[in-house]
Amino acid sequence: MTVRGGTGSGLRVVVVGATGNVGTSLVETLGREPAVGSIVGVARRPPRWRAPKTEWAEADIVAADLVEIFDGADVVVHLAWLFQPTHQPLTTWRVNVIGGRRVFDAAARACVPALVHASSVGAYSPGPKDRAVDENWPTDGWPTAGYTREKAYLERALDAFEQRHPRMRVVRLRPGFTFKREAASQQRRLFTGPLLPGRLVRPGLLPVMPDLPGLRFQALHAADVAEAYRLAVLGDVRGAFNVAAEPVVDGKLLADLLRARPVRLPAGPVRAALALAWHLHLVPAAPHLLDAVLRLPIMDTTRARTELGWSPRHTAREAIEEFLDGLRGTGGMSTAPLAPRLRGGRLAEAGTGVGQRP
Repeated sequence: MTVRGGTGSGLRVVVVGATGNVGTSLVETLGREPAVGSIVGVARRPPRWRAPKTEWAEADIVAADLVEIFDGADVVVHLAWLFQPTHQPLTTWRVNVIGGRRVFDAAARACVPALVHASSVGAYSPGPKDRAVDENWPTDGWPTAGYTREKAYLERALDAFEQRHPRMRVVRLRPGFTFKREAASQQRRLFTGPLLPGRLVRPGLLPVMPDLPGLRFQALHAADVAEAYRLAVLGDVRGAFNVAAEPVVDGKLLADLLRARPVRLPAGPVRAALALAWHLHLVPAAPHLLDAVLRLPIMDTTRARTELGWSPRHTAREAIEEFLDGLRGTGGMSTAPLAPRLRGGRLAEAGTGVGQRP
């Protein structure tokens, strides 16, 4: 483990997974917070990017001595997550589930007073699309999708963890789909792969947009998620909080953003086409993820607004507009996950097997 940089007094916050979509926004947000004296950003590949009050710890959460890194911390925020490879579920399980449990256990062994965990809307069991559910909705995920299965498993792991460590303050944030311009290239690599041309998302280029039954989901800007984490770090709160912005996103809103005509289609043929493309290694996103998205409930964010004091500055539409703008302009940052381009370009992406290797 190597650590570089960092000074100051006040709260010491460790952010595990600090170089990704939400992590970079959180580090920036905490860097502006007077109550935070120092930040330790944990990442497998330390970035060239520098942020106020921040030192970098190079560590793999599956193998590193995390207790050493967490020693002296006031709060650990666990954001690290591996989305790919979808064709190798044992790899994502090892990092996300075993790695996540190692983070929890290390925080307890280091006697950290508070743990803030990045759960997700994906942890929820299938639910209604015509009304919002609160944090008491079951969190059993969708069993065939690796992402939702692993998020749900960590919810159960945290249930047991809280029983064993009642003095530790544990917070779970369950955000909707999270976007910003700088994460657009990463998200293209993770979900659509090397074959999607950036120009395809220019408004007016696509004549139609599929409007599938059940395609209603919630989104928000990464800066607003980071603000929720900041409030969770500083506040005397526990438990789960739903985090999402208005409006609820559907096929009609997406069509309007792209100046396309929404066309109602059954989910089956679209799902079959995605499954074929995934099995042929043409796209990295598995069809099981679409299955989950079409079943996710709409979340009620009342608790985050009243107990955390949180409210988003961006609408869901604005967050997606930023993402689309980033796709057209190859948005990114100087961190390994958010790099605008991989060395070797899209040919190098294709060389990973598109969902076969990280």
